[in-house]
Amino acid sequence: MSNITKKVGVIVGSLRKESFSGKVASELIRLAPASLVAEKIEIGDLTIFNQDLDDENRTPQAWITFREKLKEFDAFLFVTPEYNRSVPPVLKNAIDVGSRPYGQSVWNAKPGAVISVSPGRLSGFGANHHLRQSLVFLNVPTMQQPEGYIGEVDKAIDANGNFDERTITFLEGFMKAFAVWVATNSTK
Repeated sequence: MSNITKKVGVIVGSLRKESFSGKVASELIRLAPASLVAEKIEIGDLTIFNQDLDDENRTPQAWITFREKLKEFDAFLFVTPEYNRSVPPVLKNAIDVGSRPYGQSVWNAKPGAVISVSPGRLSGFGANHHLRQSLVFLNVPTMQQPEGYIGEVDKAIDANGNFDERTITFLEGFMKAFAVWVATNSTK
């Protein structure tokens, strides 16, 4: 494994300020091994993707800024809730904005991982797998094991926002495995 530090963009599929996904993302950033520097990437200011805006040279500044920011990262970690058995629209929109203009996807060949979060027992299974389908098309080598599902997340966090020991142990192991995944699948 390489001793070079890799920069990881953490993308949260929920805009709610007290979202469980956001809390999990913050914990993953805190638990990142020394070989990873993780940073949350904001997606809430991206307008809905419309290819006409790129084609007609009317690209919104937020898209330009987002695409340039994503180029700085070596890998991506997606933390998502599940909306109606799929990914939230804000996350899908961010993926679409970053994948265009055609042939200039900022996601291409950068390793990734997915964690889905839900207060339900199914732990965002549908969102996790729908997101993986998009990442396959975008040529993001996505970590296969350990799979990242956190069900009943509301029971894993206390009133002070601290995660229980079982969840911390899982997240630590996930981040260690992700560090190996990034090191072995990075093109830089």
